Amino acid sequence: ETTTGNAVVMGSNTWRSLGKPLPNRLNIVLSRSLNIETQPNVVFVHSQDEVVALTKFLNCDLFVIGGAKTFNDFADVIERWSVTEVPADIEDADTFMPANFLDGFKLTQEKKLEDDLNVKILNRI
Repeated sequence: ETTTGNAVVMGSNTWRSLGKPLPNRLNIVLSRSLNIETQPNVVFVHSQDEVVALTKFLNCDLFVIGGAKTFNDFADVIERWSVTEVPADIEDADTFMPANFLDGFKLTQEKKLEDDLNVKILNRI
């Protein structure tokens, strides 16, 4: 709901895990590979610089949706985090955000959703 009508950027692993473009938004995929089949509403780029250059032509917000490496690559330009806390333990989880990824950000909004989900909006200080 939050990203509908906007653009989302993701790494190639996140792209593969989705299996198809997210509907009603521009999907931007960071990939070093040239062997990816083009699809409607999907733009393939090779670097953070290319994504930043694209933002000049977007008439919408850009959301970084994963994975961990992509979050890390954009950490210096992210102005707002929208973090959904999911009350679940995943036994075989192998990728985590750094413990300090929210340093330099201030909580500005919090919203409780169904199923004990909690969304926090944090803005860069």
